[in-house]
Amino acid sequence: MGIFQLLKGVKSFQKETFKKNQNKYVDLVKNGQNPKALFIGCSDSRVVPSLITNSEPGDLFVYRNVGNFVPPFNPEVEFHGTAAAIEYAVSHLNVSNIIICGHSHCGAIKGVYEKDKLDPKSMAHLKKWLELGERAKKIVENMSFTQHFSFEEKLRHTEQISTVFSMQNLLTYPMVTKKVKDGTLSIRGWYYKIETGEIYYYDDDKMDFLPIKHNKD
Repeated sequence: MGIFQLLKGVKSFQKETFKKNQNKYVDLVKNGQNPKALFIGCSDSRVVPSLITNSEPGDLFVYRNVGNFVPPFNPEVEFHGTAAAIEYAVSHLNVSNIIICGHSHCGAIKGVYEKDKLDPKSMAHLKKWLELGERAKKIVENMSFTQHFSFEEKLRHTEQISTVFSMQNLLTYPMVTKKVKDGTLSIRGWYYKIETGEIYYYDDDKMDFLPIKHNKD
């Protein structure tokens, strides 16, 4: 989509979509936002949180990054975009759910396997960021049943395991752990299969991603 198509889309939004929902937007400004969930997803252009959840403005507080990674809590006060989003959503907006959504054919996960190809100067930040997927990669490579898997099959497993590790990393954030223990916050792991539109949820008991059924909350 070129810039002219984007500008055309802006005009269409202003003339049609905004006008139809103007009262809702005004209310969101007047009364503020009150989202029930923080959605942490990948920056991948094929993964659109509001689209796959059929949600409206004000429903989701969305944070997207390369690979939908959640770094472990770091008390050092630096530029931590993901941590800032988590703190704001949990402590200020009081969301009751955090959804971490991984997806199939993730370029970041593939990049974890191929990060040695990245130029250490021009891609320094990306190369460092992809280290967050290294643990999931090692787990998959060391699994006995994956030894005969194709590269693509290993990537699918890594995408899912990386999502689980991000769920675990969330619990290193003090305010997240506190609210989870209080029962006021839930952490959910999702996996979106782009080619079929299916979304799977992580089941703690079965330690696996299961398909979300139509009657599943």
